[in-house]
Formats: sequence, structure tokens, C-alpha cells
Amino acid sequence: MKILMLVSSMHAGGAERVAATLVSAWAERGDSVTLTPTYSSKGTCFYPLSDKVNLVWLADLAGTRASGGFAAFKRLLVLRKHIRDTKPDVVVSFLTNVNVAAILATRGLGVPLIVCERTNPVAETTTGSVWRRLRRILYPRADMVTVQAEDTAGPFSRQVPGIKRLAVIPNPLPAPLLDAPRVQQRDSDGPRELLAMGRLVTDKRFDLLIDVFAQLAPSHPDWNLRIWGEGPERGALEQQVERLGLQTRVSLPGRTETPWEELARGQAFVLSSLVEGFPNVLLEAMSLGLPCVAFDCPSGPREMTRDGQDALLVPTGDRDALRDALNRVLGDVSLRRQLGARGAAAVRQRYALASVLSEWDELFEAVREGR
Repeated sequence: MKILMLVSSMHAGGAERVAATLVSAWAERGDSVTLTPTYSSKGTCFYPLSDKVNLVWLADLAGTRASGGFAAFKRLLVLRKHIRDTKPDVVVSFLTNVNVAAILATRGLGVPLIVCERTNPVAETTTGSVWRRLRRILYPRADMVTVQAEDTAGPFSRQVPGIKRLAVIPNPLPAPLLDAPRVQQRDSDGPRELLAMGRLVTDKRFDLLIDVFAQLAPSHPDWNLRIWGEGPERGALEQQVERLGLQTRVSLPGRTETPWEELARGQAFVLSSLVEGFPNVLLEAMSLGLPCVAFDCPSGPREMTRDGQDALLVPTGDRDALRDALNRVLGDVSLRRQLGARGAAAVRQRYALASVLSEWDELFEAVREGR
């Protein structure tokens, strides 16, 4: 099968990681795969790709100098020509702005198109009103629309009526994590790390997490908090840490190119987000055997933890509940071992790459038959 995947960029991010995982797996099994980042300024590929993936930057085809409405129209025409020249059996696109462009660029070409939302489109607040309006108008013209969690499907179908097919398909667990060693909980005293990871933006509520950790720090002197990631809230978070006098207990080391290795150095993980689509980092932390505490935010954590069987779920934004859950986990090695073992076993089975690829094959067959 010839598959063309469109994604905005290949910078560090959840959608980019999933794109790299999928195209590499499809190419390695023998499909002809082209990955095209549509970002006007090109950039670099943060995640490793199979050598069998044909990486074509739209910026190389359209040029990167011009800006404004004419440049966007030119890129759309170049994208349409690229799709026509590639002659794919199916086009897959990630993220709202790319999805809109893909719908416009494929009109009349007879190519099946699957557009994929990579956040919770009902709950997130970063998509502007223009893109939301275009999504409502154009998504019914795609052959299939996917979201990442069951909790998202119903509300989104009501927000964007007329969608031909709406499917739920989760992110895959990257293959190396299926066999990765699991974190071992230490009995002896000594420094331990509570980890968090994500873009330093307001929706992640790392400020709330730091406040909660400040309450726990005196009674858990052997635990430190490490928040991996980069973003616009760094300055405010650093000032908060300094104001609380936690410079030796809370660190913000920035972005890492080896997230799994850094997760494996921790002893517990916390997700403090107010909204997610399908939090890859929670999936990865659970797969490594880290005991996890997460806000029950829309969407993803409830499904991923099987309604809280495999991690401690607390009401979204409830700092007292988060403090109490973290206090339990930090203070109970037996609980940490239980949660870690149960979570790793569950997600390694449910989100194995082979299982998710099989779900994608069903989508491919459905849209091709529909055409």
C-alpha cells in the first residue's frame, strides 16, 4: 500500500512522535510510505525514522521565503500537486490546520483521506475560532475523522455534525518499550525522583504541581521533583520554585532527547494536566513500571488506566486530592510496586504497536471500500 502522511512539523511533540512511530512501522513491514511535514520553515526531524520512509519537506517543494496569504495559497497548490504526484492509496493527516489543508488539497483527486485530531478538540482552548469554523465546515468532507479516546467521540460528533465516519484509535506504544526493563522500586533510603514531563504551558498546571510538592516536601525529604520540558511558562515556574525555597528539591532541566531513559531514572510519575488528547508520556511512564498519579482530565487518563485500576486518578484541578494521592504513593513502596506492575502489564498488552497497526489497517480498508 502507498501511504502519504501529512504532519505540521517533526519537532519534539506527541503528534510528531506518533507520526514517526507509525510511518516507520508501515515502511518496515513493506508499505511504500512518504512523510511530508508541511511547516513553512521546514526545521529538523526530532524523532528517528526508518531509512525506508521517504521524507519530503513541503518547504523544499514550495520554498520558505514568502509569507502571508499568497504563500499559504501557493503551499496549498504545491501540496495538491505533491499528492497527485505521489499517487497514494490513502492520505493520513495530523492536526487541525494540516487536516483543513489536506481536505482542500485532495478535493476531486479521488484519494481516500483520514484526518486525525491529536488533542481533545472539545476541551482544548488553543485552536482559534477560524480553525474551529473551518473544521466544522470541512471535516464532513473527509472520508474518516479519528480521535484518540472514547470520551471524545460523542461530544466531538455533536460539535461537528455531518462527519461521514468517526473512529477512535489510540496512540501506539513504541516497540522498544514493550521489552524495556521495568523500574525497580528501592527499599533503601536515598534520593528518589517524582517525574513530570510536557510542554511548560498553562494547561499542564505545573504551577499547581509545584505548590502541591511544596506541601509534601517536608514530610518526604528523600523525594525531589523533576519536570522535563520547555515552553513559555519556564520563567514563571522558576520564579515560583525560588519563591518557595525549593531550588534544591525541584528542577526544570528542559527538553530531553532521551525521554524514556529519563523516565526510567524516576520512581514515580505525575500528570497534572487540565486537558489532554491522549497523553503519550503517561502511557510511556506506565509501560516502564512507574507508579502514576494523574488528573482525571478529558481525555485519555481514564481509558489508559482502566478507570483508575492501574494508577491513582484524582478529580481534575483538585490540589488537595492530588496532594493526598501523591502522599500515598511517595510514602508506600508496596503501593508503588503494585501500581507499577499492574500498569506496565496492562498498557504493554492493550497499546502494543502491532495491535494499533491492526486497527489502522481496518481504517484503511474501510475508507478504500467507501471510495
